[in-house]
Amino acid sequence: MAIARFGWTEVDGTEVVGPAQRLTWPKTLGIGVQHVVAMFGSTFLVPVLTGFPPATTLLFSGIGTLLFLVITGNRLPSYLGSSFAVIAPITAAAAAQGTGSALGGIVAVGALLMLVGAVVHLVGTTWIERLMPPVVTGAIVALIGLNLAPAAKANFEKAAVTATITLVCLIASLALFKGMLGRLAIFTSVLIGYAVASVRGEVDTSKVAEAAWVGLPQLQAPSFSWAVLPMFLPVVLVLVAENVGHVRSVAQMTGTDYDPVMGRALAADGLATVLAGAGGGSATTTYAENIGVMAATRVYSTAAYWVAGISAILLGLSPKVGAVIASIPAGVLGGVTTALYGLVGILGVRIWVQARVDFSRPINQLTAAVPLIIGIADFTWSLGQVVFTGIALGSVAAIVIYQGMRLLGRRGGAVLG
Repeated sequence: MAIARFGWTEVDGTEVVGPAQRLTWPKTLGIGVQHVVAMFGSTFLVPVLTGFPPATTLLFSGIGTLLFLVITGNRLPSYLGSSFAVIAPITAAAAAQGTGSALGGIVAVGALLMLVGAVVHLVGTTWIERLMPPVVTGAIVALIGLNLAPAAKANFEKAAVTATITLVCLIASLALFKGMLGRLAIFTSVLIGYAVASVRGEVDTSKVAEAAWVGLPQLQAPSFSWAVLPMFLPVVLVLVAENVGHVRSVAQMTGTDYDPVMGRALAADGLATVLAGAGGGSATTTYAENIGVMAATRVYSTAAYWVAGISAILLGLSPKVGAVIASIPAGVLGGVTTALYGLVGILGVRIWVQARVDFSRPINQLTAAVPLIIGIADFTWSLGQVVFTGIALGSVAAIVIYQGMRLLGRRGGAVLG
């Protein structure tokens, strides 16, 4: 039966529920809440780790999700949560030029992602796949995660006992539980770590008591500095890879060709990131956690994402919720991020494995090896007032080494593998 673009056909749920369908509204509300819970553990950690107001990030996460649904014609089920790819550049930019400059970097990332989305909408994704094959994409994702290792260590050492308990709980939860309980491992370990930290006197709840239950979150305008913008450029490459991977994953699960809306999806995430940066929130990206919920429930209804987006907005309008999140102590964060930052690095390795990258070939060896060392050691290069950090240099190196060796190999007839 034909439906309006922003309507849904109600089904009984005995089979797969497609994007244009929905369960009864009570059941749809329940699925929507599951999506909120699934995204919450990762989404609230990014502002906590970067010093951004958690309530502000939640608010713009919800707004971004609703915009994504509108821009993609209500066809593509997706939640836009906080991107871990921006943690390192935000931390570096804030330390060098202040939080406003970090927000300016986020706005720039969003604007460039919108531009990429427009190009993809016009010419397709083939050029992305040629510019950034899996060996390049994997290297960039891996070096961003591994570049954050010192930050995890710094938090861990502030309260090693609490951090160790939190990390053990995270590992145990993933080992013992499957389904939704397994997906809530981050959230559960943070709760346990928070309780342990409270007993040990490591939690300051003074601001929680002062915060109102309802109110606007803390907003901040961005500022722009050429000195910090290079730190954020590689994030665009990661967000492109994440979005393309998400759309392809949903297409595989639903049996629907979403390539025609790929450009819209990228542009929508870019717009959501621009708005977040303009108001004091973190960059957004499509969330694998919510893909997991869809895979487990076989409910791909965009109606559930409308529920999730609205719920996130309501959470963002509660300063008390934001104050509770902001009170998470360093030890808890150190335990969680020891695993999470490592997992971001392993996601890059996963890209190599899934694409069956042949590391017996010198072109692939060097495309991965050199950028990883640059990123992990955090090489820097100054050009006047502009400073290129390990993430920016490593990302550029991955692309230049691959494309350069490929071009030279063709002209010189060298055997690259």
